[in-house]
Amino acid sequence: MKEVTFIRQNIEKWRNVEQMLEGDGHVAPDRQADAYIDLTADLAFAQTHFPRSRITLYLNTLASALHNRIYRYKREDVSRLLTFWTHEVPLTIYDARRTLLASFIIFAVSIVIGAVSQWGDDSFCRLILGDEYVDMTLRNIAIGEPMAVYDSGAETEMFLGITFNNILVSFKVFVFGVLTSLATGFLLFQNGVMLGSFQTFFFQQGLGFESMLAVWLHGTLEIWAIIVAGAAGITLGNGWLMPGTYGRLTSFMMAARRGLKIIVGTVPVFIMAGFIESFATRHTEWGTWPRLAIISCSALFIAYYYIFLPYYRHHGTTQRKD
Repeated sequence: MKEVTFIRQNIEKWRNVEQMLEGDGHVAPDRQADAYIDLTADLAFAQTHFPRSRITLYLNTLASALHNRIYRYKREDVSRLLTFWTHEVPLTIYDARRTLLASFIIFAVSIVIGAVSQWGDDSFCRLILGDEYVDMTLRNIAIGEPMAVYDSGAETEMFLGITFNNILVSFKVFVFGVLTSLATGFLLFQNGVMLGSFQTFFFQQGLGFESMLAVWLHGTLEIWAIIVAGAAGITLGNGWLMPGTYGRLTSFMMAARRGLKIIVGTVPVFIMAGFIESFATRHTEWGTWPRLAIISCSALFIAYYYIFLPYYRHHGTTQRKD
């Protein structure tokens, strides 16, 4: 790689480190550590290929300054648990915004594929959901209780079981990134096709709107959290599939750390989704507006925490400085 190409690819990252060193705002310890790992990898590359270049001296100075800053504040902040979700996770989400968009697109396209397949062949859902589930749902529809599946057990036991299963699924989507980001993409595709065929099946039964109220009451949070888990898995897969200027192992370890932070950040979302599914979704007698209100609040939370807050955390320090 030519020196000018190396500089062009990384200059924005180095400027961010300069802002981190100059700013007096809160910078999460893990974010400083990630920046230091990135910087020392770039320094090692520069020392190997451009040992007498001014860029090598610049990176050495920058790495030394960041090293001193990190070890000047070694004591752990007592509010670390709070700052993990209010600062570190949003900043990591911002860094992974492209993979989050890719995960969303894969899931959205797969929903359309599932819906079109079910609409063209009304037996498609049996292939995806299984004969037992489809037959049970048809029996529930026949007796006038199409959403009875959400009222099939004790609320607390259902909450624990659903929450554990959802968290397990999300970690599976993440871990599959070890088999490349394509493996994670395949799991997202499977889940999207399942959702698309499921919703279309209810539309074919004349219960489309009612099914959407029931599914998206808890699904707004649950499905979004799976998409976020997909972004974590794609991040992990890209770490060793496309290492860039880093060694493959170094790149993989950095990606694993970022992906794990993203996936752990979804745990409270899955807990809330499980709570809604167990204690609220079964109450179809609540009517339309209360359920739409819960869906709207869930959507607003997603927009705030996964779009606005990451942008604000990333740009806030620079804007205050300006």
